[in-house]
Amino acid sequence: MKFTSLLSAVLAGGAALMAVPAAQAADYPTKPITLIVPFPAGSGTDAVGRIFGSELSAILGQQIVVENKPGANATIAANYVARAKPDGYTLFVTTNTSHSAAPWLMKNVPYDPVKDFTPIARGGNLPFILVVNPKRPWKTVGDLIADARQHPGRITYASGNSTGIVAGATLANRAKIDILHVPYKGTPQSLTDVVGGQVDFMFTDLASGLPFVQSGQLRALAVSTAERSAIVPDLPSMAEAGVPDFDLNSWNGYFGPAGLPPEIVAKLNAAINEVVAKPDVKKRLADLGFDAFSSTPQAFGQFVGEQRDLWGKLIRDAGIEQQ
Repeated sequence: MKFTSLLSAVLAGGAALMAVPAAQAADYPTKPITLIVPFPAGSGTDAVGRIFGSELSAILGQQIVVENKPGANATIAANYVARAKPDGYTLFVTTNTSHSAAPWLMKNVPYDPVKDFTPIARGGNLPFILVVNPKRPWKTVGDLIADARQHPGRITYASGNSTGIVAGATLANRAKIDILHVPYKGTPQSLTDVVGGQVDFMFTDLASGLPFVQSGQLRALAVSTAERSAIVPDLPSMAEAGVPDFDLNSWNGYFGPAGLPPEIVAKLNAAINEVVAKPDVKKRLADLGFDAFSSTPQAFGQFVGEQRDLWGKLIRDAGIEQQ
């Protein structure tokens, strides 16, 4: 009897301990949540993340604190989140830079983009556009390519993230031109130098580049996707502009560290889907150049794995060597 009583007590105690995380997940959130952004303030991901953060705060009833940790192709921020406690109070809004491209661009990435994270939801897409300094004579992508062929190695392109790196290298590869890459730590700095004329052109996300195009500080020549974008329907695709097999897009999504409780994942996924379903929010995001939509955690996880493989092929095909 004594042994049976002791065993029952142990089992009951174990059940009580197991119930604690479930209870905490049910009460989540009970304190502010930190949303890590892997790019500088003023970048497209930062602008979108702050809108989502504000909306999620209202839905979840807790403050969302946005914290920027830029640098190293978004790997600094990604590694920080991967090492965080999986309690739902450190979240990550990121793009293909940290999860699709960095593992192929860099020799030593300190995390696994699939195993070290819990996928929560897609956020949408950040379409990219090719923009040039308006003092340059190019009115079309064909003009830029023709000039680059006449002056090999003299035309420069900036990049502030992995999509910018891969897009520029893909253009060089597809068009058979020799152009010089000038890398930056973030999009705001690279845009500043294209506007100032220190660099000739770049591929930038719509959220960051569109205000400069609208003000006349930059000229947009094309979108980086296979089809035209509904956000800027007057811009041709790269294929229409004469560059075949060119289809690059920057995805956006939300993660937690590996091991995030399913109850918390479900609550966050529902909240993100609620944000995306708001017509006024969707319009605000579209005005920034962001195509907002969401997904289930399972679909997002599958998408992340597929994108990692796709970007590996894009980077190999563009002839980019790991740094």
